[in-house]
Amino acid sequence: MKQLAEFVPIIIFFVIYQMDGSTITLSGWTHTVDGIYSATKGLLIATLFILPLQWWLTGYIEKRLLWTSAAVFVFGGATLFFKNELFIQWKPTVFNWGMAIAFAISQFWGRQNLIERLMGSQIQIPRAVWRRICWVWALHFAMVGTLNLVVAYQFSEATWVSYKLWSGIGFTLFIMVITTVMIGPWVKADSTSSDSNGS
Repeated sequence: MKQLAEFVPIIIFFVIYQMDGSTITLSGWTHTVDGIYSATKGLLIATLFILPLQWWLTGYIEKRLLWTSAAVFVFGGATLFFKNELFIQWKPTVFNWGMAIAFAISQFWGRQNLIERLMGSQIQIPRAVWRRICWVWALHFAMVGTLNLVVAYQFSEATWVSYKLWSGIGFTLFIMVITTVMIGPWVKADSTSSDSNGS
């Protein structure tokens, strides 16, 4: 539920963009949808609401969501202020590259890397496995950030907007599946060990 809620602003961005040129009238108020600029306004408003929503669902706000929201406000605000869509198009790249750097640095800083801090309380696996998973996440974020720029500069704006939505969902599922496969043997080992101790 929490992960699905985080996709709401991206879905709203996509839906509003598809309404480009449409005129909306509500109680005497009229607004003509202005492509990526109206979509960016919708993204900013939805992001404002998603923060209290996560607090309501979980009782706290994840740091990752705070950083994502900050990036949306900075780059979305710049797009609206300068009337330049490149700012919002660069936002996924800057965020993902920042995450890649953070995951890579965490391998050398502190007792636990970022992925172990995120998941270490749920499952006990060797430190070497956590390190491999962390490198996979770092490479994942670096790749996602790079692909975003490729699509932004090599394809149309409409293609990029669709890519932003479907890649966000697809890449999230992809890294979750890869992580599950990597920790799978240790989950089975824990389960087998627990069954043996129980009998």
